[in-house]
Amino acid sequence: MGMDVDGYGFPSGERTIGRLISDIRTLSQLGVERVAEGWDRHGPVSGRWHEAEQAALHAIEEGRRGEMWDEVRRQLFGLTESGQALIVWQSEHGEVGHKAERAAYGAALALLAGDLLDRETAAVLTRPMGEALPWLNLESG
Repeated sequence: MGMDVDGYGFPSGERTIGRLISDIRTLSQLGVERVAEGWDRHGPVSGRWHEAEQAALHAIEEGRRGEMWDEVRRQLFGLTESGQALIVWQSEHGEVGHKAERAAYGAALALLAGDLLDRETAAVLTRPMGEALPWLNLESG
């Protein structure tokens, strides 16, 4: 694992699925709530969400990353919905948790599609999760 300037975690510019999963594991209840609020502000109401989601799924399929996407979805489900879900996600089970989970899936789609997506489409998918994880915001980097 790389190090940031404080000597732990990921380098500040690293935008990977591994970093996303790691950060999801450490989100607090407030973090999950911030992500859900981001979903309310930037998710489907943006008018581009479903189009961006379809573009990312198509890119993943065309880029032969389907098996990787299946594994990422399994990991996210394990963290947020399964019987062994993280306690914070269990405590936010319901509307807030589901909104945050959709935002996490969107960010994961964008990260996995990577260079197969244009910057704006990726930004649509990462914006809701970026409310709690600013490193996802393409506008700031």
